[in-house]
Amino acid sequence: MRKTPLLIAGLVAAPASAGTVSITIPRLNVAEYHRPYVAVWVEPAAGGAARTLAVWYDVAKGGAEPGTKWLHDLRTWWRKGGRAMRLPADGVSGATRAPGTHRVALPADLRPGQYTLYVEAARETGGREIVSLPLTIPAGNGSATGRTELGAITLSAR
Repeated sequence: MRKTPLLIAGLVAAPASAGTVSITIPRLNVAEYHRPYVAVWVEPAAGGAARTLAVWYDVAKGGAEPGTKWLHDLRTWWRKGGRAMRLPADGVSGATRAPGTHRVALPADLRPGQYTLYVEAARETGGREIVSLPLTIPAGNGSATGRTELGAITLSAR
């Protein structure tokens, strides 16, 4: 009797999520374009510690000026907790993104309540922008649009 391997689908599942944030990085028609550094975080609306969900920067840049050197240009995120983070951080750090729409999962362990979601972008030889949205866990939706460095930000909580 010949034995064949048994494949069981669904054993490896994606991490649970409380929803998603869609972030659009617009294509800018400028002479010198650099992909923006982006930070995404949530804060309890009543006050409390910020929780970083994503930070996109030049993770591969080493040498005398590593990519983390310019993270302080994400000023608000930096003051809210970025400077205290050890980078790269598993599940949070990632490379800069090209123009287009990108998704970030909201953590499943966010307790029910009111939060504010922040998305901040800063670009070399470009601008800096921050967009915020109210977030309700569970089941909150919303959207906002940046003016220059960020496009549409869409929030879908379950």
